Amino acid sequence: MSNIIKFIVEDPQESIRIDYYISKKYKFLSRTKIKNLILNNKLKINNNIVKNPARKIRKEDNIILELEEEKKLSLKPFDYKLNILFEDEDLIVLNKSAGISIHPGAGNYDNTIVNALIKYNGRNLSNIGENFRPGIVHRIDKDTSGLIVIAKNNFSHIGLSKQFKNHSIDRVYLAMVWGKLRPSSGRIENYIRRSEKNRQLMKVSKLKGKKAITNYRTLEIFENNNCPTFSLVECKLETGRTHQIRVHLSDKGNFILGDKHYKKKFKKIKNINKHLSKILENLSRQFLHASSLGFIHPRTNKKLNFNSKLPHELSHILKTLRNT
Repeated sequence: MSNIIKFIVEDPQESIRIDYYISKKYKFLSRTKIKNLILNNKLKINNNIVKNPARKIRKEDNIILELEEEKKLSLKPFDYKLNILFEDEDLIVLNKSAGISIHPGAGNYDNTIVNALIKYNGRNLSNIGENFRPGIVHRIDKDTSGLIVIAKNNFSHIGLSKQFKNHSIDRVYLAMVWGKLRPSSGRIENYIRRSEKNRQLMKVSKLKGKKAITNYRTLEIFENNNCPTFSLVECKLETGRTHQIRVHLSDKGNFILGDKHYKKKFKKIKNINKHLSKILENLSRQFLHASSLGFIHPRTNKKLNFNSKLPHELSHILKTLRNT
């Protein structure tokens, strides 16, 4: 049976969207989920079906929202060795390898970090959010490596989530990009939203979307007759939007090396060092690594900082560029 939410709007705020209003009133429902319910004809206002999530509320509106019963997902344990840097009764800090997704999704429900956590830690993970993301407070892309923090209970999940929401988490990434960034360091601030052409990808927008801020600085430039121009870049996130660094850098024309989606087709490069060429051709991931993570422990209130070195496949590229 489906659950029903019923209430009458008492607040005289008539400029608020219905999806936003419900998400604030019922915090266990994400705004995305509410939007999907509305688009699936599950919302009635004054006994009329409303299909527009942007419809503004009015005082004394009679709201009925039908909650679809979620399909239960059986999370299978995955025998995968987790690289754990820190663990206590509240949280786990992992150093994730590239090539593994954080949580189950279309096409892969069994071989993810979440499944590995189930194998390692049983069901001792937070259950806030969707039922196939236990413990997951934030994510990094499948083909990105580096640091993530996992919540082992709801207390730590809420405490960490507040820090992410307030943008007080310290997150630093290392990226290798094509060309030189101009200026060599700076702040990128704009909006990011889903692409109309491909809903799995994101794009920069001037007016619509979620505000996204990336601070970057060029650490090293590689440029000679035997090598294309590359730049090693440090990116500090103020926000954590989907694909944020990849979108921001590609929008500047400096595509991340190895990125399969946000990329530009390059012509065959002449006079390139053969060893370097072979390494670049065989790169099966993007050169993006979450190298630093800092936050306040939700229970002890102590500041924790973690660092992760570049994995071998990326450090090998860096060493080769330095020696080319």
